[in-house]
Amino acid sequence: MAVVAVSKTNATGPHGAQELPSVTVTSYNLEIRDADGFLGDKASRSAFMDHLAELRGHLAEVGEDPLADAGKTPSKSELDKLLTEGEAREAALVLSAVERFAQSLAFVIRRFLRQKAWSPVERIVVGGGFRQSRIGELAIARAGIILQTEGHTIELVPVRHHPDEAGLVGSAHLAPKWIFEAYDSLVAVDIGGSNIRAGIVELRQDKASDLSKARVWETELWRHADEEPSREQAVRRLGKMLREQIAHAGKEGLRVAPFIGIGCPGLIEPDGAIDRGAQNLPGNWSSSRFNLVESIREMAPVIGEHDTVVTMHNDAVVQGLSELPFMQDVEHWAVLTIGTGLGNASFQNRVKPKGRDKGKDKPKNGKDKKD
Repeated sequence: MAVVAVSKTNATGPHGAQELPSVTVTSYNLEIRDADGFLGDKASRSAFMDHLAELRGHLAEVGEDPLADAGKTPSKSELDKLLTEGEAREAALVLSAVERFAQSLAFVIRRFLRQKAWSPVERIVVGGGFRQSRIGELAIARAGIILQTEGHTIELVPVRHHPDEAGLVGSAHLAPKWIFEAYDSLVAVDIGGSNIRAGIVELRQDKASDLSKARVWETELWRHADEEPSREQAVRRLGKMLREQIAHAGKEGLRVAPFIGIGCPGLIEPDGAIDRGAQNLPGNWSSSRFNLVESIREMAPVIGEHDTVVTMHNDAVVQGLSELPFMQDVEHWAVLTIGTGLGNASFQNRVKPKGRDKGKDKPKNGKDKKD
């Protein structure tokens, strides 16, 4: 079966850079194909709903759909409630979908681990909107158990920050060092296939110099998927969100850095152009006549009294960077974000973990027992 992997590993920055201050991005936006199409589609949020719909369809054919009263597409919160408060048959059906999805997620991870950049990975952080639900947590935990029982030593852990905030907090690790000397907050943007978020991130270096205590001070969410705007309308709306956030933070006494960090789907060119992978965004964001970084800089040319610096990277990379302070006990790690699609990135810390034996530099992930 032919498999093609595509990654961006030669960018020198400032956008989509491989070498960041504390970590090397060894790959991101891997596009692995098999006979069914893109491998990541097997572990997206819609893949879970497909599993659930298929199970419901089988049961409806032979009797009754236990979730008939929940409608065609129950929400994550509704499914979580069915797990804890539903009838046994309702809960069992949801658990069956969780099991199927966990098997798919484990399959996808096994294939990722065959890639050169992923083969030494010791821990995978799982984020994205699907993670912020009980069904998501169970699927992640179950996939980890499946892999470990097959002999893989890989750890699967949920992202620590709320997934809606991790994609903003991670921007702090894109910022140049001078930011941290005179400012206590910065502006961050997280662009997704369904939503756009803009927020102010408090660095809180007085509590932790490694940014492990950084948090979102204020955020605004716009669900663009509900409105189907043009690209130009989406960018203008984002500009309005940014200006309002910056003004409010200034009024509240925050020392906002003249810096905007952006997480955006796709392969990010050094000049801020989006090569490909942004097909779920409104309009054509990969056009040679469009540059998101330049557009944002034009809409917010100054913050305070200084010209605005804008840095953009892939959204999975940025969400993964929010975990950087907590990944110092391993050398190689990765992130998967389960949402409209399956985002991915892998990292290598610049400083090796202290006290590690030489023979343990590379984990033994075992061999695949099945695909």
